[in-house]
Amino acid sequence: MTEPARTGRAALIGLGSMGTGMALSLLRAGLSVAAFDVNPDAVARFAEAGGSGAGAPAEAAAGADIVVCVVVNAAQTEAVLFGAGGVAAAMPEGAVFVSCATMDPAVARDLAARLEATGRHFLDAPISGGATRAAEGALTILASGSRAAFDRAQPALDAMAAKLYRLGDAAGQGAAFKMINQLLAGVHIAAACEAISFAAKQGLDLAKVYEVITASAGNSWMFENRMKHVLDGDYTPRSAVEIFVKDLGIVQDMARAERFPVPVAAAALQMFLMTAGSGMGRDDDASVARLYAQVAGASLPGQPKK
Repeated sequence: MTEPARTGRAALIGLGSMGTGMALSLLRAGLSVAAFDVNPDAVARFAEAGGSGAGAPAEAAAGADIVVCVVVNAAQTEAVLFGAGGVAAAMPEGAVFVSCATMDPAVARDLAARLEATGRHFLDAPISGGATRAAEGALTILASGSRAAFDRAQPALDAMAAKLYRLGDAAGQGAAFKMINQLLAGVHIAAACEAISFAAKQGLDLAKVYEVITASAGNSWMFENRMKHVLDGDYTPRSAVEIFVKDLGIVQDMARAERFPVPVAAAALQMFLMTAGSGMGRDDDASVARLYAQVAGASLPGQPKK
């Protein structure tokens, strides 16, 4: 297939906490960016920042070299590609679809095969780093795909990532690496919430607990990052509980298919499920600490005294 000339045009689908920062990073890099989101206010804010708003994914993708999709899950990614008003038919032949949602590797492979059969490229490119790094153009991207997909997506990857890992020449490898990361991340958050709530139950000074643990062998990146939210009593969602209900659920599905035991991840999933079931699913994932505190009668900052 002869690659068409590059136009410098990109589309981004999904202007949430991550997607907005990524879209602005593309703009700063000099790309012409059209964006779509189901929330028209998000599209309007992006247009005010210098981008172009679109009324549907296909409208954003028309004429774009690169389509970056930053939605929640595989089902939404499939709808963006192949649903009504989807981008697959609107993208020029030779354009690349950059899939950033966390999903089962088997699903990533299936979506790639379906899109590549139409003469477009698919880059499996889950992301890590949070909203702040997205806004800075400093994400970590765990990518796999054909050389042509990487080459076509390179201007966007350069704009959005501080670290780009090339993990294979076919879709699915990036997704698999991301699921290993999510297994660890979910377990570490659950363990950190358990520890800080256990400390609260013992009446310890939680600020001092944080100081000691972050200087000790028991520290983790998630403890250091998420337990600040607990100390501040601030559960504004940077990453919501429901994200780990989804991601640790995918880990369970993958492990069951491989007949591989993941009991620690399974226990962490149950804590996220209980937290979501208690009405905190859309709150910050550090809310698992609030669930522990409720169950045990412990007091956390900003929460009612027990």
